[in-house]
Amino acid sequence: MYIIQNTLLRNSISVRSVLQSSFFRSLCSNVPESSDNVRVRFAPSPTGFMHLGGLRTALFNYLFAKSHRGKFILRIEDTDQERLVDGATEKIYQDLKWAGLIPDESPWNEGSYGPYVQSLRYDIYKQEVKKLMEDGRAYYCFCSERRLDLLRKDAIRLRQVPKYDNKCRHLTPGQIAERLAKNDKFCIRFKLDSKADEFQDLIYGKIVYFLAQNEGDPVIIKSDGFPTYHFANVVDDHYMKITHVLRGVEWQISTPKHIQMFQAFGWRPPQYAHLPLVMNSNGSKLSKRQGDVQLDHYRNIGIFPQALLNFITQSGGGFDRDLINIDGPQLKDLVENFDIKKINAHSSRLNPDLLWQCNREEIAYQLQHSPEQADALVKQVIGMLRSEHKDHLKNLDLDEKHVREVLQWAITRIGSLQDLVKGKLSFLWVLPQRTKDTTIDGDVLEVLAKNFASETEIPFTKADISNFLKAFAERNSIAFDQFMKSLRGSLSGLRDGPGVAEMMEILGRDKTIERIRLAAKRR
Repeated sequence: MYIIQNTLLRNSISVRSVLQSSFFRSLCSNVPESSDNVRVRFAPSPTGFMHLGGLRTALFNYLFAKSHRGKFILRIEDTDQERLVDGATEKIYQDLKWAGLIPDESPWNEGSYGPYVQSLRYDIYKQEVKKLMEDGRAYYCFCSERRLDLLRKDAIRLRQVPKYDNKCRHLTPGQIAERLAKNDKFCIRFKLDSKADEFQDLIYGKIVYFLAQNEGDPVIIKSDGFPTYHFANVVDDHYMKITHVLRGVEWQISTPKHIQMFQAFGWRPPQYAHLPLVMNSNGSKLSKRQGDVQLDHYRNIGIFPQALLNFITQSGGGFDRDLINIDGPQLKDLVENFDIKKINAHSSRLNPDLLWQCNREEIAYQLQHSPEQADALVKQVIGMLRSEHKDHLKNLDLDEKHVREVLQWAITRIGSLQDLVKGKLSFLWVLPQRTKDTTIDGDVLEVLAKNFASETEIPFTKADISNFLKAFAERNSIAFDQFMKSLRGSLSGLRDGPGVAEMMEILGRDKTIERIRLAAKRR
């Protein structure tokens, strides 16, 4: 083993210095072999920005942890240095905060088991791979990329499963020493056991897979000295005391490999639960490169974070039926009703219509169940109006009482707050400017305003308003079509849009009277 001790991971600090470091001693002393406390991790790679599939994985990890009074850990797996995206690490954390899924431990609020970024755990991986090599479960591999590529091509030509042929597993100590002396490029591979692998998936049940028949020995330390995902996540899950791993079903085929590594170290593996795929509405797979499933897309179109979480719960199960009876479920409701046994073992498709329904329910919840949130909604709408109509600030009607009344009316009619401040509903806020309409005399409009003000016993609803306007036009010998056209301009300045009676109902009695009198003065 002198070869390994003298050459392991060339240009690294010595193994002895790692063993004697206070950091390593404190790390080991803080990590018992097992724990009854639930600890889960969300471990994204910062090679892109978070999309809906990643948020679903984070959500289910969070809910599982909190429903068991456990810990939710954020770990950044950045071993793929060539594909890192600038700013992605920080963005992942900010997206989790926006969604309300605050990690108990992360690179920004470290616990006792850090660092929480894999590139900062380099020395730990070097120490652990040394153990595997000393036990004969790992070995140097000097195969070139050209040879590996030829193996793949030959396998495809022969209609076989492409896999490494484990050639370097059989090198003698002398051959290894000779290659190392020549500074030949190498990686380190893990020796797979040839036995049948099986484990109990918390969602899919018993899984049996003959790993060694389908794969060659996997690389665990790359030629650049960085660990592969497979090796680093096993080491980190152990030292961070992870008890349960909830991740996408695409990783299910790798789980036997990870369990073999745990067993090679003599560690107890966590329990695994693999989440079924969430598909687009057309059945295609979600992708990081797909702009309309990234979190920023939902934020930009006015989706509230809780609404997005509720939208996710509509796909794939995982919840008690009691959740259906809750209007506008909040995060605490999701925690209380989450049940991993109720997750479906098949993929599910997103239903875009449910997204807007969830957003409407969240707006209604904030408006009706929390005075603080209702006040914040009103202020948010006012801020959006100032931004959207900055060229008409003098004509904006931003009375808070008016904004609150409009929100109450709009609960069942809009998908997002943006629907209120743009397009045909702009008349709610922007006072109509002076018009040249002379079809209806100003005195007639003043009489109409007085009638609305005095006849308060008549409900100010669309149907009653419509009947009232027809009767008024008939009493005053006014062509009804011309009357409606004039009133539309007086109320909104628009040529088309909602019906006049509906406009009045939305504006309310006081605002309607105010705008009619304003139009009367301009005639």
